[in-house]
Amino acid sequence: MTLLRNQDIQLRALEPEDLDTLYRWENNADIWQYGSTLAPFSKFIIREYIAESHRDIYEIHQVRFMIEQIGTRTPIGLADLFDFDPHHRRAAVGILIDMPFQRQGLGFMALQLLQEYAFSFLKIHQLYAYIPIDNKASLKLFDRSGFVCHGTFKEWLLTQNGYTDVALVQKINSDKFL
Repeated sequence: MTLLRNQDIQLRALEPEDLDTLYRWENNADIWQYGSTLAPFSKFIIREYIAESHRDIYEIHQVRFMIEQIGTRTPIGLADLFDFDPHHRRAAVGILIDMPFQRQGLGFMALQLLQEYAFSFLKIHQLYAYIPIDNKASLKLFDRSGFVCHGTFKEWLLTQNGYTDVALVQKINSDKFL
């Protein structure tokens, strides 16, 4: 396995051709409750985001990858490292798998590749994610990937159904280096 790629998927940089796909995913109001999006994004804003996505994680404190199937070159989701803290060497993780590709193990593969990149290449010490407790598939994905739940934030997110609790999951890089 090479960095950011296995036999089935690869994590690659965003391309201008991804505009329509990102536009569809970013403007899917059904998933806004899992992030911090409160309004739709214009194609102009997404085009500008793609154009700036080449900037270094140390400069903008995030990196976003398109998850792509190897054989078909079909974009199937996104993998993010964000809220990167270079001093403490930690970053938050986000994974989005498009609905037709869910429950096929592709999110697990993408998370494994993202962890390998974060831990071995960026030398990040820890990764974490905030996951709504009703998002059972995401909780299972992160648990299967070796993340440990270290607490629950009560009534952390306001959803259409009221407030929901959020689990804080974390994975520490087992390589000890300084």
